[in-house]
Amino acid sequence: MSPSLTFVLGGARSGKSAHAEAIVARLAPPWIYIATADAWDDEMAERIALHRARRGAGWQTRDAPHDLAGALGGLPPGQPVLVDCLTLWLSNRLLAGADVAAESAALVEALAAHDGPVVAVSNEVGLGIVPDNALARRFRDAQGRLNQMVAARAGTVLFMVAGLPMLVKGSPP
Repeated sequence: MSPSLTFVLGGARSGKSAHAEAIVARLAPPWIYIATADAWDDEMAERIALHRARRGAGWQTRDAPHDLAGALGGLPPGQPVLVDCLTLWLSNRLLAGADVAAESAALVEALAAHDGPVVAVSNEVGLGIVPDNALARRFRDAQGRLNQMVAARAGTVLFMVAGLPMLVKGSPP
């Protein structure tokens, strides 16, 4: 278990990112924001711009849509880090044909190994209906496994519901 790893998960628009940003912003800056999104279309580019604008000064953004473990490994020790989000990273890697099991294991090790506070954000995708196609079911299953691995290593796990954090494991950050 890594006491400095906080895991924030929940459904879409549950307030995960804003809550995770608030956790990190209570720590001394500078804060590192590792973004995993790719702007594949105008709507996604707008979402990314809104996230950047909400963060404001004090945040150093690093894009890592694919090599997230490598990005974590190259960070200065002690700096607070927010990874947003594991779901987009996993989607990117799955669509790239990667060995998501091996890369997920490496990512969990990198999250736990950072010498400083890390807050990781992820979607809980297993609460809905069973997807109607093989790729979506493979993604849902891989996301569930990744979330379980991160939660097992995290010192604190929060589940977001309607903007409210529910403590699942550990102490409130």
